[in-house]
Amino acid sequence: MKDALAIHRWLLAHQIHHEIVRLPRPLTCADELPEVLGAPASHCVRVTVFQAVTRGSAAPVAVVGAAGTAPAPSAVAAVLGADRVSAASAFVVNSVTDYADGLVCPLLLPDGLTVLVDRRLADGIHPDEFVHTVTGERRTALRIRARHLFSLVTGTPADLAVPRPRVLTPLASPMRTA
Repeated sequence: MKDALAIHRWLLAHQIHHEIVRLPRPLTCADELPEVLGAPASHCVRVTVFQAVTRGSAAPVAVVGAAGTAPAPSAVAAVLGADRVSAASAFVVNSVTDYADGLVCPLLLPDGLTVLVDRRLADGIHPDEFVHTVTGERRTALRIRARHLFSLVTGTPADLAVPRPRVLTPLASPMRTA
């Protein structure tokens, strides 16, 4: 499993200034980062892994977004053109990402994994501000400038706001029967 040391070494090799933060209490998932760090949720990054089914074939998809704001599966399905999207099981998350479920870091994800970056996250943070993300370990977090994180994440920006339902307009007025 990947951990804070693997991330730290990789960032050092890329000469990226960062900090591994020791947390005052262990995390169970990335959504706890704002509470534990006292940071705004919009500056805490999480990864949600989904299973997307397209034409009968299932494939994992990682979505990078803000803590506490997992995108709706319907929004992910709309972006991917998938027939069905659902949350991935812990086994799938662990085996696909090599991180512990709930503690997936947006860095060092496998090359073959489809990664979407929620545009609301990337557009809502100034590039020079610091963001926090989990490291795969329960007691550490990564503190890094937003511009560095988003330049290193190998993902496609996507609008993952909940899609509006289609409203069907009547083509003709209802018939009256007497």
